[in-house]
Amino acid sequence: MEKVEKKELLKNPYEVVVIMHPDSTLEQQKELFKKNKSIIDQYKGSVLSLETWGKRNLANQIAKSKKGIYFHSMFDSQPAAIAEIERTMRINDRVLRFIHTRLDSRVALTKHLENFKRGLQESANREKEKEAKMAAKRAAFAAMGSDRGDRGDRGDRGDRGDRGDRGDRGDRH
Repeated sequence: MEKVEKKELLKNPYEVVVIMHPDSTLEQQKELFKKNKSIIDQYKGSVLSLETWGKRNLANQIAKSKKGIYFHSMFDSQPAAIAEIERTMRINDRVLRFIHTRLDSRVALTKHLENFKRGLQESANREKEKEAKMAAKRAAFAAMGSDRGDRGDRGDRGDRGDRGDRGDRGDRH
């Protein structure tokens, strides 16, 4: 009997990414996350963070949509809450996709959030460096004033002679 009570009180950390239909209103978005929060509260959990990543392009169309509104959240709750949240999201036609991931319970949820944000920052820094390199290449290319780079100008190519001097080359297949 004690094992059952312990299992019911067990809370695990989770993260979720939700993609909503791009035409979803702000009210519909808030309604979904209020509903999810109430389910998490019902199962003795708590929401640590909820971030809106905004409207982004999808890799593949989902329900004839090329874009989606992305959300990321971290929370802790009893495992039974996940089944209920997923059930309500499947019913909601505004939700295109979602994925819940159970995080390592040996690490504090705040630490998971710090690591996640650090990863996002590192990714953004790499992207900025990549863009800076491309801008430097474009600037160097434009400064050369030629699209030939260091190969020089090909000129009128008069040294090749008349192309008609090749004669009949026959069937080339």
